[in-house]
Amino acid sequence: MNIYYICTGNTCRSPMAEAIFHSHNKDGMNVRSAGIYAMDGGDISENAQRVIRDADIDFTHFSRQVSEEDVRWANLILTMTTAHKQLVMQAFPFAADKIFTLKEYVRPYGSHNVSDPFGGDMHMYRQTFQELTILTKDLFTKLNDE
Repeated sequence: MNIYYICTGNTCRSPMAEAIFHSHNKDGMNVRSAGIYAMDGGDISENAQRVIRDADIDFTHFSRQVSEEDVRWANLILTMTTAHKQLVMQAFPFAADKIFTLKEYVRPYGSHNVSDPFGGDMHMYRQTFQELTILTKDLFTKLNDE
């Protein structure tokens, strides 16, 4: 199972989600992340790196722009917002059946957007990291049930 997380710049939410997912070392499950407006080779945000390190996750990341190669590689594409989902679906209509927001996929009720800590303080990054940790646990539960 290949999971592809997508956000805006691939410096906060999607790399945090990738790090959390990767830290579980699930056999047969691979993960990548990218951003719709990412600059290839950019650094992860300092606060995102700090919360990942504070969780004792060893993770190195450089931003990547969404690519058709990765879209084809993925079995499941999970975006951080409905706007991201719509943009990815417009760019890659052939993949529409495997594109969901992360929240929509694991919790088909309520808001489908993961909070964006970009430009916020450490508290906001910790909150988003915690939200992504819970959603990742829910994702593993759902994938194991299928």
